[in-house]
Amino acid sequence: MKKGVRDNINAYIFILPFAFIFIVFLFLPFIYSIYLSFNQVTDFSDVFGGLSFVGLKNYLFLFRDKEFWWALVVTLYYALIIIPLNIVVSLLLAILLRKRYRLNSMYRTFFFLPFVLDAFVVGIVWTFIYAGRYGLLVNILKPLIGSIYETGFLGNAKTVMPSVALAMTLKGAGFGMILYIAALDGIPKEVYEAAELDGATGLKKLWYITVPLIQPVTTFMVIIGIIGALSAFAEFYAMTGGGPIVYKWGTPLGMTKVTGLYLFNHFSNLRLGLAAATSFVLLVLALGLSITYSKIQRKR
Repeated sequence: MKKGVRDNINAYIFILPFAFIFIVFLFLPFIYSIYLSFNQVTDFSDVFGGLSFVGLKNYLFLFRDKEFWWALVVTLYYALIIIPLNIVVSLLLAILLRKRYRLNSMYRTFFFLPFVLDAFVVGIVWTFIYAGRYGLLVNILKPLIGSIYETGFLGNAKTVMPSVALAMTLKGAGFGMILYIAALDGIPKEVYEAAELDGATGLKKLWYITVPLIQPVTTFMVIIGIIGALSAFAEFYAMTGGGPIVYKWGTPLGMTKVTGLYLFNHFSNLRLGLAAATSFVLLVLALGLSITYSKIQRKR
């Protein structure tokens, strides 16, 4: 047997375990979900055979559902807060911790550790911090927050979304910090030296040199931020449950009932066809927004 053929066979043998797992646990469920989105489950003891074909009914229901459009609105609101905040905090941490000095590695580790923690666990911890009356934060800020002292930051419609976004930013900023440190280390020192000879100050070097040259990382951060916002669930499930309730369009709606919670509600109520249709609508939105943003940045 020729060496090239033997190497190919060996490579396929090593790939087979992953290919099996991918096909059984990812590809086939993905195909079944597409099929399920055009059906309604009528027999929950047989989710493969107990289906009734409804065509585009599930998708049409979503576009007529006020709760779905509200979920998109609050998800957009969440994304507009957390994505810029995460980028700014990550970049500031990277700039501060890029230089090599004593205990630098320890600080990097401390800031990165929250990223590996489960979002549900982090959400529970922040629930106690944000809680009214006995919460740590409301007692520190008691003279400044007025009625928020009673409701807590998560019980007030105006503060709940920024509060969740802040908690998740502090959780995930360590990941962005690592990416930005790598990007900053890749910028040649000669570029900054040339700028200094032209009289550029620290802020000008940051704005005209650092920010443009780390744009690929920023683009990546925006894309994963869009995907993360559209799929956010655990943090809202742990911290708010979708509340507090506000009245919009003549309907009581959850101020933090994002698309992840909306999908979960369909799934938990065994509306599996609607849940599958919702997931594919969100997939198309995530792909569309990500591709559009990437093309805009590429043109720039």
